[in-house]
Order: sequence, then structure tokens, then C-alpha cells
Amino acid sequence: MNRRHLRLAAVLGATGLIGGAFLATPAGAVPAASAAHRAAAKHVLLISVDGLHQSDLAWYIARHPQSALAKLVRGGVQYTDAKTTNPSDSFPGMVAQATGGGPGTTGVYYDDTYNAALLPAGTTSCKGVKPGVEVDFTEDLDINKASIDAGQGLKNLPGSILSMTGNPTKLIDPSKLPVDPKTCKPVYPYQYLQVNTIFEVARQAGLRTAWSDKHAAYDILDGPSGTGIQDLFTPEINSDALGYASGNDWTTDNKATQQYDSYKVKAVLNEIDGYDHSRSQKVGTPAIFGLNFQSVSTAEKLPSSDGLAGGYTAKNVPGPLLQNNLDYINAQIGALTAEIHKQHLDGSTTVILSAKHGQSPTDPTALTRIDDGPLLDGLNAAWKKLHPAAADLVAHAVDDDAMLIWLSDRSKAATDFAKAYLLAQSGTGTDINKKAKAYTHGGLTKVYAGADAAHFFGVKPGDARVPDIFGVAQYGVVYTGGTGKVAEHGGGHADDLDVPLVVSGAGTPDRVTDAATVHTTQIAPTILALLGLDPQQLKAVREEGTKVLPVR
Repeated sequence: MNRRHLRLAAVLGATGLIGGAFLATPAGAVPAASAAHRAAAKHVLLISVDGLHQSDLAWYIARHPQSALAKLVRGGVQYTDAKTTNPSDSFPGMVAQATGGGPGTTGVYYDDTYNAALLPAGTTSCKGVKPGVEVDFTEDLDINKASIDAGQGLKNLPGSILSMTGNPTKLIDPSKLPVDPKTCKPVYPYQYLQVNTIFEVARQAGLRTAWSDKHAAYDILDGPSGTGIQDLFTPEINSDALGYASGNDWTTDNKATQQYDSYKVKAVLNEIDGYDHSRSQKVGTPAIFGLNFQSVSTAEKLPSSDGLAGGYTAKNVPGPLLQNNLDYINAQIGALTAEIHKQHLDGSTTVILSAKHGQSPTDPTALTRIDDGPLLDGLNAAWKKLHPAAADLVAHAVDDDAMLIWLSDRSKAATDFAKAYLLAQSGTGTDINKKAKAYTHGGLTKVYAGADAAHFFGVKPGDARVPDIFGVAQYGVVYTGGTGKVAEHGGGHADDLDVPLVVSGAGTPDRVTDAATVHTTQIAPTILALLGLDPQQLKAVREEGTKVLPVR
């Protein structure tokens, strides 16, 4: 056991988290010992690469043994069987890393969901208003979603984007938010979260926090206090890609996505140097900070971009566009770790690499694209035939490579009907070559309906947030009305769930591979333990019994 290994072992022992033994402390309590005496690290840099699979990381390192990614893996612990949340969406995936909890605990199932207890956006007089509303925490909340600054009004964009505010909550249009019937006030994303975050715990301990992500709605990571992240940089990914005529937003051209990601890298480089993201104020390197990358996800989804074929050429074999993006990610991580070294922060900084979600399928021959529109329309029509006076049965649906459906009628009769209808459907979709491909059972292998869906997520039947229908898609099925995608996420297949997880640097041993199954929810308590803070301060950790990642 080397010195860094011993230091983390000491931290875990001090927090009572070795061998699965937990020492409970009151909610909100600050650890008795100071972080300076117990911490294995002073800084934790969290890097999330949307769409990155463990197989992608292994493939790349095998071919580039001297790469920055290979060095990162050699400098710490690599967990080769790490699982993200199910559903495997960006919102629950990132919230899990920041809270230690899954969707049932955090209340966050997707970035676009439905809540049977809240009131429609724009409601100002709440008496007598029927509850039930879409909860859309996407780019749609921005004051101006067409602008990369979300409507802040900066001049000379996109070059001036680093001047974007570190408080994106004020860039959210409150008239687009659901309304709380008790207060008759809009519910912001940070208020919607049911548990606290690592950023809030760090702030309680007097530590600095920062993060960079893709929408203003990521103020959800501030936690219920609304003050967890001091510097939250959120350039809008789905805004108009300035300078790129081929795309409507930064995700429709892969070079544009890389350019977009590079703004967030620059922000983190500034933070490593001890400045805020804009480099306008000297504030000190944060204790918890990091960013999310989008370019790998784009390379997996797009059939082609910039003259290169997207997706995979064979099972788990990255195609030309994805290879290009793995090179890009490697270079960016190399730049971040080089800056850490330049600032002499190597011995006090732990880098954690993971992903909010994977992407499916990684086998191009398995792809079956199905238009979910006719399936949902058919379900509504079949229900209306039996109940002519009833509203559409589907109140809201999100279908990527899984089905999440909220119904206007939540009775057992209605949920059973929806399940039976979907599993009885057959039709024709398209394959990787845009040729016709038959499907059966609505493209699904299993459907959890009503109480079964609630039990799947660990909540009580009738919970206001839980989907009434959760459909597990057949491998390779992507619900899309066109041929513009060759992969998606959101489902529960290995390609969706199997993400990398590397903990490297201060407080870790070198060259350790752990093949035991772990979960990305364990990132949150591990970050707190590394910083000498008590993981039990996280509500989700207490409720789910989430453990600090094992270090051997």
C-alpha cells in the first residue's frame, strides 16, 4: 500500500466507511475533525463524458498506452464494472453523481418529465386549478434558448461566452416553470431536487465550489438551498451554433460540439489557476469543480459529421468520428492534468472520470429506429374508443431508447391497458442503412406499469413524479421519427449503463483495477470522504446506504 493509499484509508476509517460500516451523524452536521487534518485531497476535479463507455476507454488505452487517459488510469483506481442510473439520462445521471441517490430518491427521472401534483406553468391564481404538468428542465427554460448565453445579452458571441454569469438561475424564465400549489410560485430546478448535494455540504464546510454544464437548468445541482455552487458556468448547448451553417445547434455538427466543449475546458483551466470561470476574479482553486463533455455523445449519435462516419463500425469498435472524439477528449484531459501539474496541485488534487450515461447500441447491426408517435397516437385512440369522453390517456411521454409515460388516468385499469396495448404492437422501422426493419411488441422487452413501475424505482404507488409506464426497449431500438440518429440513451441495457469510473491522484493507489460492480451514485460520498467531509451529511446517502467507493 503506497502513501496515497494509506491517506485515503485513513480518511475512510475516520469517517466510519471502511467495510460498509456507517457512523450516522445528524443531517447538516459539520465533521468534528477539520478537513485539513482528515482530507486526502484539497481539490476534486470531476469529469463527466456523456456517452463514454468503459469499453471505449479500454479500447482507446489499449491503442494509446502513453495517452493522457492511460496515465490517468495508471495513476489511480479503475472500476471496470461501473453502472450509471436507470433511466440513463443526463439529468438523473449527473444528479446521482452529486447526491449519491437514484431517481426514486432524488425525484429526478429525466430532464423532461411530468408531475401530477404541480400546476401548469404561468399559473398565477392557483385556487381550483387542476394539478398535472410537464416538468421541462431543458433548454426550453432559457430566456433565449437560441443564444449560447441563454439570453444574458452578451456582445460578440460566442467569443465572449466566458463572460457568462456564474449564476444561471437568473437566466431561467419563471413563466416556463411548473407552479407549487401550496405557494402559488414557480418551482426552479434547484427547488425540485428532493435531497442535498455535495456542493452544499462543501459550502457548509467553508469550501469553494464550481461546475460547468450544458443548460441553465443545471442549477438543480445547487441543491434545495439554491447556493451549493458558487460558480456555475452553463453555456447553452442547444443554442444556434454560430459559424456553423450545417447545424441548428452545437450538437448537430461534431466540430461545433468540440468547440462548445472547449469553452467549458477553458473555464476549468481558469479555475485550476485559482480564478473564477471568466478569469476576472482571483478566488482560489475550488474544492469541488469540474465539467461535462458532449462531443463523444454527438459522435455516437450522428450518422456522419465533418466527412466522418459516426457511431461504431462493429460491436464496441468506435468508428472514425468517435475515434476522432476520443482523441479530442484525451487532449482536453491532458490539458487539464498538465495545468494541475503546472500549478503544483498534483499532490492535493484527485481527478474522477465517469459519464452521466452511455449510449445504445454499440453494435450497428442491432439498430432499429421506431417512430414512437404512431404508437402513442394509437394508444390514445384505442383508449378513446372505449372511453369516448375521456382525455388522451398519454399525458406526457419521453422515449429515447426506453419508454417513460405518464398517464392522465393512473388507475390500474388504465396502466394495464397501456401495457397490453404497447406489447401488442408490431410494425416497420429502419436499420443502420435506412432500410425497412420489422419490429414486434412495440420494440419492448418488458413493461413496468402502475404499481410495478413505482416499485421498480423504490417509491410508493401514486407518487406524483414516477412514470406510470416504464418500458424496457429491445436491444438496438431507438425511438425516433427519422434517420438522423444511430444511437440514443435513457434505457437500461449494458450500452446505456456501463460507464467508466476512474479515481486518480491524491488519496489513491497507483495501477489498481477493481472489477466488482459499483455505481456512479458512489461518486458523491467518495468526493466528500476525499475532502475529509462526512458522506452521511448527504440525505440520499443515508436513505440508500450509498457507500464510498472501495479502494484496495
